[in-house]
Amino acid sequence: MPVSPARATAFDILLRVEQADAYASELLHASHRKELSPAHHNLDHGLATELVMGVLRWRSSLDRRIGEHSSQPLEKLDAEVLTALRLATYQLEFLDRVPQRAAVHESVELVKRARKRSAVPFVNAVLRKLAIGAARHDRAKAIRDANNVLELSEASAHPVWLVERWAQYFGFDAARRICEHDQSAPEMAIRLGALSLDRSSTEGELERHGVHLSPGRLLSSARRVQSGDITTTDAFRHGQIAIQDEASQLVALLVGRRMRTPILDCCAAPGGKTRLIAECNPDAAIIAMELHPHRARTLRKLVVAKNVEVIAADARQIPLSSHFDRILVDAPCSGTGTLARNPEIKWRLGPDDLADLQARQLAILQSAMQHMQPGGRLVYSTCSLEPEENSEVVERSLASDGSFCLLDCRAELELLRSQGELAWEDIESLVSGPYLRTISGLHPCEGFFAAVIGKQS
Repeated sequence: MPVSPARATAFDILLRVEQADAYASELLHASHRKELSPAHHNLDHGLATELVMGVLRWRSSLDRRIGEHSSQPLEKLDAEVLTALRLATYQLEFLDRVPQRAAVHESVELVKRARKRSAVPFVNAVLRKLAIGAARHDRAKAIRDANNVLELSEASAHPVWLVERWAQYFGFDAARRICEHDQSAPEMAIRLGALSLDRSSTEGELERHGVHLSPGRLLSSARRVQSGDITTTDAFRHGQIAIQDEASQLVALLVGRRMRTPILDCCAAPGGKTRLIAECNPDAAIIAMELHPHRARTLRKLVVAKNVEVIAADARQIPLSSHFDRILVDAPCSGTGTLARNPEIKWRLGPDDLADLQARQLAILQSAMQHMQPGGRLVYSTCSLEPEENSEVVERSLASDGSFCLLDCRAELELLRSQGELAWEDIESLVSGPYLRTISGLHPCEGFFAAVIGKQS
């Protein structure tokens, strides 16, 4: 019996995530995986997505179960063997609709397909033991019942050091809600762009293609996809809609609307915020900067607005003599606010990585500050929950130059609400001191941070 396309795709993606530091969400969306069965594409893609994201979200729990029945330490296993074991264990422990025999047999076949035949008896033995003792557990209840950091870490399959710091900074109940959010598939948010002049017409077209929407919870111009595949629609292909988390959209809106003066986007790829800034400011010249040339080329394809110029350059040493009235620094970061969408991050990141990230963020922000016009504003943002990447970066940068000041995000949020953009009523819940601070699990979006910095005239 050949391996099903969905399981083969999931196996290949998980290997690339493990061996090449790739991102699963990007691989899953890449040309919608050509190897999937054309006749059953949506079903195959749905199962492949379930398997990949499920294994990544619950990896530590899966490894604990495998370790209980393995005669070898897991760190000694080849990546192909461990990946096949994780795939089967996830199906046995989490998926009611998958027959045990299929989960075991196809994972054994994946080991053969990966040319690891010598490991077949071992894999078969481990999985048969797991199948005998496999039981469905109420994972959500285990998370809710956790009474301390260690219990919460184990119940929610999160590294202890992350749970510990979230409990310290946000409180234990908030840490629990973050972990619970991370372990479930997030709703897809989209924005009905400025190119879609008649939004009701666009929504009607999507409905006719089987895409059902609900209103945005943070922003009035956002929508939530309840069912259907928007990537197959003309509206998506023609740029009338874009997939973008609502908190990410909110950060872009902080840059301003209807500006006519030049705008700099320092770390622009993949381009969601650049695109939104361009739509909101069609009369402004926008320079979108990206470090890596291949990502800059991709950015140019995704952002088709004529008022955007894309350049490949290092934001730590901005190669421009001009100054800007508005600047966005959406800094490279750990991404701990996006673990529901990018669960592999929690297995790659370590506490020591935060210092390296902070050094890069400081260099980028301080470089960008030198290109601000007097009276101008800069928005610094990350999709991280960690203070080392957020308030500490801003405060250290401001301490080095007295001509800059920190502005209160509340005023900007109030302005967006008066303009009909902000749908969320409780503005106070969106701020921490002068900063914008969304927390995944507490807000209907990913975890984002933003600061608005002004320069004295």
